[in-house]
Amino acid sequence: MSKKIILCPNAGRDIGLEVTQKVDSILRKLNRQTVICPVYDNESDIIPEDFETAKLEDELDSAEILITFGGDGTILRAARLAAYSAVPILGVNMGGKGFMSELEVDDIGLIQSAVTGGYKLERRMMLDVDILRDGQTIYSDFALNDVVVSGVIKVIDLTLYGDGQMISQFSGDGAVIATPTGSTAYSMAAGGPIVEPTAHNIIITPICAHVLEAKPFVLAPDRRVSVEIGYKKSSPAYMSVDGCESVGIQSGDVINVRRSEKYTYFVRLSNRSFYTMVSEKLGVREKQ
Repeated sequence: MSKKIILCPNAGRDIGLEVTQKVDSILRKLNRQTVICPVYDNESDIIPEDFETAKLEDELDSAEILITFGGDGTILRAARLAAYSAVPILGVNMGGKGFMSELEVDDIGLIQSAVTGGYKLERRMMLDVDILRDGQTIYSDFALNDVVVSGVIKVIDLTLYGDGQMISQFSGDGAVIATPTGSTAYSMAAGGPIVEPTAHNIIITPICAHVLEAKPFVLAPDRRVSVEIGYKKSSPAYMSVDGCESVGIQSGDVINVRRSEKYTYFVRLSNRSFYTMVSEKLGVREKQ
């Protein structure tokens, strides 16, 4: 029995699931079994009533490939579940820059190559994160893109450590701890470096630090990064993982970040280089 192709639309981007339907038609003509699994739970009112859908977590064990229709946020949502089953993801960009997407809407005809084996897999590292309060773990999660620690309204005090050795101490809006995949997201906007996404590194980028000495760092993948929230400016703060729901943190809390044993796998259909893709996405050159 052949495995299913999961179609994961963001119904707010793919209006009426028009593109999802086109891809579904392509796959069915190839005699492939498909199932539609929206990635957002609150979209039932904008998905056409005649569409039969299923929960993504219920379908992953029998899936060959997962195809998303939306922006990078859609891919991040899907990746959080797909990582448990190592199901590869093919992104169709219907969002903004779409750094993680392999295809634009005009390219959906190439999906035929993906389901006939004409693709390569690209493995991306992920991060595990824990929040410690009074020595006890109160929250755990994992990220494909980044872990963001930020003040709610005012600046906060942060001390950053690598394997227990202090890296930087400053007051500011916060810090981003990113994977190479996440280097083109919030980290880049905060002044961090662009890192090739297949690399294995941990990137630390201060957000609007109030001292000039606070600089971005690119660390080896096996470092354990810790962020300690100080007491001098005990403003309300939060942590978010891959842009998901915020978790409140307070003075004295320690956020530990390290390389995860989980990976996200992306389907690649072309030999387009990372440098070309970045140039196109950032408007340095036009797509050929």
